[in-house]
Amino acid sequence: MRFDRNQLAEMLQECLTDQDLFVVGLTVSDAVRPKVTVILDGEQGLGIHECATVSRRFARRIEEAYGEEAGYTLEVTSPGADQPLSDPRQYIRHVGRSLELKLADGTEKTGVLEEATPEGIQLAEVVKEKNKKKTLPAVSIPFTDIQEARVVISFK
Repeated sequence: MRFDRNQLAEMLQECLTDQDLFVVGLTVSDAVRPKVTVILDGEQGLGIHECATVSRRFARRIEEAYGEEAGYTLEVTSPGADQPLSDPRQYIRHVGRSLELKLADGTEKTGVLEEATPEGIQLAEVVKEKNKKKTLPAVSIPFTDIQEARVVISFK
C-alpha cells in the first residue's frame, strides 16, 4: 500500500476544521505496513482528547479514500518537550519562557521570549559576564533568521 502524502495532508487539514490545532509534522514510512505519523500542536497546546478525536476522524478519512482493508499504523501525537519549535504559532504559548536559538548566521542565543508576532520574536538575551548572568534589552529576531529554537526545560 502506498499513500499519497499530499492527499493525506489535505485530508488531515479537513479533520482540523473545527479545532484550534495545526499540523507540525506529517510523515509516512515506506514499510510494507506503512506508519502514518501526525504531529499536532495548538496555540494553547493540546491534550490526549484532541489527539484521539483527530485520530478517529483521520482514520475514517483514510479508510474512505484507500479502503477499509488498507493496512497501516496511525500515530497522532503532540511534539515532545525536547522537540524544536517549527511553526511560528508554537511560540505564542511560550512567551515568558527561556529559548535556545541557533540562527542562520551560525550564532546561538539563549534568552527569555518576550513576544511573538507573525513576523518574528522579541528575545531578551541572557549572557554570562564574570560568573554573573546579565539580561540584555530585547531584540527582534525574524523567523527567517531562526534555524532552530528549543524551549529550555527547567525544573525549578
